Formats: sequence, C-alpha cells, structure tokens
Amino acid sequence: MNRPETLETPLERLAARRKAALQALGRGALVLPAAPVQYRSRDGERAYHPDRELFYLTGATEPETVAVLAGGDEARLVLFVRERDREAELWAGPRPGPEVLAEGLRPDECHPLGELERRLPKLLQGTDRIFFRLGRVPAMERHVLAALEHARRRGPRAGTGPRAVVDPGEILDDLRVVKDAHELDLLRSAAAASVEGHRAGVAVIEPGAGEWSVEAALDGAFRAGGAGGPGYQSIVGSGPNACVLHYVENTRIIGEGDLVLVDAGAEHGLYQGDITRTYPAGGRFTAVQREVYEIVEAARRAAVGVVRPGVRIADVHDAATRVLIEGLLALGVVEGKPEEIIESETHKPFYPHQTSHWLGLDVHDPGDYAKDGTSRKLEPGMVFTVEPGLYFRPGHEATPERLAGIGVRIEDDVAVTADGHEVLTVGLPTAADDVEALLGGDL
Repeated sequence: MNRPETLETPLERLAARRKAALQALGRGALVLPAAPVQYRSRDGERAYHPDRELFYLTGATEPETVAVLAGGDEARLVLFVRERDREAELWAGPRPGPEVLAEGLRPDECHPLGELERRLPKLLQGTDRIFFRLGRVPAMERHVLAALEHARRRGPRAGTGPRAVVDPGEILDDLRVVKDAHELDLLRSAAAASVEGHRAGVAVIEPGAGEWSVEAALDGAFRAGGAGGPGYQSIVGSGPNACVLHYVENTRIIGEGDLVLVDAGAEHGLYQGDITRTYPAGGRFTAVQREVYEIVEAARRAAVGVVRPGVRIADVHDAATRVLIEGLLALGVVEGKPEEIIESETHKPFYPHQTSHWLGLDVHDPGDYAKDGTSRKLEPGMVFTVEPGLYFRPGHEATPERLAGIGVRIEDDVAVTADGHEVLTVGLPTAADDVEALLGGDL
C-alpha cells in the first residue's frame, strides 16, 4: 500500500511561478483568497478542497488564507493566515499559524489574518489594477471594494492607487496551461492511480451488480493507492445511462448485454487523472456494440496521433470528428459528404462535445483554446484529454432502433512533449480485444 499523498511543492517551483506572475502583473496586485469551507447541512463540513489558484502560486492549503502578490517597485508576496487557536484545533485539528507557514512557504511577509483589513489598503495603494475574482468570497470582496473606494478618493491628488478589478485568469490561466516537470510527475501519478482504480472497478462489473458497487470499488482503490480520492464525481453509466454525458447518480443495476461507461479519475497532490473506458457487462461486445466501439477507438487513435508541438488543439478535435463521421456514415446513421455533415452539424446528436479539455489542478483546467479567433497551438508541457464518443439515446428521433442505448466514450490523458506526445494513461487498454481480456482477468 502506498503512503497517502502529500501537497508539497518545491520552493524553487513556487518562486519561478511567482516571478512569472509578477512579470505579467506589472504594477498590478493579485489578491487570492482561500476557497470557502463547504457544508453538507447545518454545521456538517465537507472535506476541504484548497483553492487551486492560491495553491499554484503559494503552496498554501489552509482555509481562510489570503495571498497578496503586489507588483511594482517593491514587488512582494504577503500571506495572511489563521492564528493558532486551541479551542478550534480541538474540533478540527492543528493550525500551523503564521510562523510555521512563513518557514514552510517562504513568502516575503506572513501576518495573522486579523491584520488583513489594516494592511491591505497600503499593499494596494501603489498598484494600478487589482486582480481578484468577484462574486466568490463575499467577505474578501468587501475588503477589495473598500481598497478601491479608498483609491478613488485619494487617487486624483496622489496619482496612485488601483482603479479597476480584473479576473485573475488574465494572469494565471496562461501560466497554468503549461506544466512544469514537478506538475507532470504529479499528473503521471494521478494517471497511474486512476488506472488502478479502473482495474478495481472492472473486477466488479457484471450483470446484476449495482452501478454504485463499481463506484465504491473505484473510489476505494484511488485511496488505497495513495491518492487523495476521486478528483470528481465518478460516472458509472450502464445501458441507457451511458448516453448521459454527466450521469452521476450511479443507482441502476447493470443489465445483461449492457455497456458500462466508466468515467473516473484519481486526485494526487491536487492534480487530476481523468479516464473513460466503456466495458461490456457480460465480458464480450455484441456485434453492433463492437462496431460502434471500434469507430470510437479509431477516432481516439487518430486524435492522439496528431498531438505534437505546433499542432492546433482544434486539429485534435477535427481528427477525431472526421473518423466518427466516417463511422456514422458506415452505420447508415447520417448521409452526405463528410464536409457537408460537419457544416450542417448533423453528427452533433451523436457526438455533442469537444474531444479535449486541459487537465491539471482542475479536471477542466483553465486556459484559452483559441487566441484572437485562431485555435491555440500545442506546446511542450500542455496536458489535455482525448475523449471521442458516440451516443445513441433511446427515444431520440435520429437514433436507429438497433443502436438505441449504446453509448461509448474512450478517454486518455495526453501530455505534449518536445518531439511528440506521452499518453499518461497508457496502462489501461483501449482496444476491444484487450478490454474483453481485462474483463476476463487475462490482462
């Protein structure tokens, strides 16, 4: 059994990220509050999930932390954190306090949270913009708006002070979309834990099993393998539920002859794995299920095959879409020439989503997919999913009866390398014969 995950980021990595953020900030200031504590009901707290932007820039994971990265002539990172509190620690566990966090995270300054209101106006007075996400942490928003009001009153005479609030994504999204070596190692670990979770889930899949039993096996294997648990709500969709893109109820009993679509990934060091596989419940695909499955698998191979530096992210989607359309034509589901089908979007009822999304600290990581109307070119260090699918919803007017209820998606996590790509999830097979062998315990 592996030891539980740790959330430590090397200090040199944090320093490099702060340097890059400061270069982009100019004379601006970035204000990042911790994610609020969430409650299931009344005073029952959910497991705490640190804010990803705050963690990326500072390494901080404590609730109520606030980071201020101030640019300009006296550029510095200032943290405000909770003080030690013996009564609170009795109920919720130890709090490191300012001194311990200052030693571990190495900000330029670290103060008790109670000093935030007094110190923030001075930290912001020499800046020209505040990068802060409105509408998310109301208590912190009050402080930011007060600093803006303070600047509005004294700015005309002093000629200093922020005059605008800007989304932090303007600074951080582009930084986060290209992963450093440490992040890539964490993503590899998340992918490996995700593979082991799927293998545990496969062992439970059979007619008569509950979708929830597969989910339990997945999530338990993630934790047993040393990950922090599932990175998102695991999807176990059997039969018609495989045609629901974000089905998460997991309450149906798997039927004889069903396909079971499993979309699940482990979180390791706050980084995400994201894998989808589609399994025949009885261990063997029927002829028509295999026909659909092999179209999707061919689309996955085609999309992964084009990944390399300089290729557009849209080219990945286009490669998958063209194979899927050829498959739909062969199935007799659509008619016409591929270009006409793409233009008219007559394939969309069967393939309604994009082929890829960025992957990192968030399962749908931030970052633009296009710049000035042009699809973004891939660079080494980018990580994203490749997940083509075909879905034939029962009762939909365009669904042929022989295909009704068949839903197939196959998803891998792919990193762009200097000369091509690395499939992080290669440890879990995708070929139809190998999937059957996996279900039979032979792979």
